[in-house]
Amino acid sequence: MDITLKVNGTERRLAADVRTTLLDALREHLDLTGTKKGCDLGQCGACTVLMDGRRVLSCFTLAVAAQGAEITTIEGLAEGDGPLHPMQQAFLEQDAYQCGYCTPGQILSAIACVEEGHARTDDEIREYMSGNLCRCAAYPKIVEAIKQARPQMERA
Repeated sequence: MDITLKVNGTERRLAADVRTTLLDALREHLDLTGTKKGCDLGQCGACTVLMDGRRVLSCFTLAVAAQGAEITTIEGLAEGDGPLHPMQQAFLEQDAYQCGYCTPGQILSAIACVEEGHARTDDEIREYMSGNLCRCAAYPKIVEAIKQARPQMERA
């Protein structure tokens, strides 16, 4: 089937089986490998992307169902040599990553957490980020990164 996806502001066409997940379309057909395949069961959050500004697990979303939506991956947050997104910068400054495997999904979920208005307290952040697992246990630093980026994101 011919599929058109709007990814990071650009329409991309691909031919894929109707059973192709958004995760596999991004990684295998569009060469956007920043989105990670973790458990492939919707339990770890490593594959989190934004679809029309809402976080979705791309391993659970069919590519055909994503047609017509604006999809944002980690590659779409910063422009070339431009500044990093405030959340990316905060993750760097707070050392909110260890191995880095879960980081793209964590960052996109953190952006949604702030934009949804669920980043007011540490407990609220932990609750709304609970779908994104980190095997390295960088959770305290992730919370600090979200708290750092929130004021900049709210001003923008």
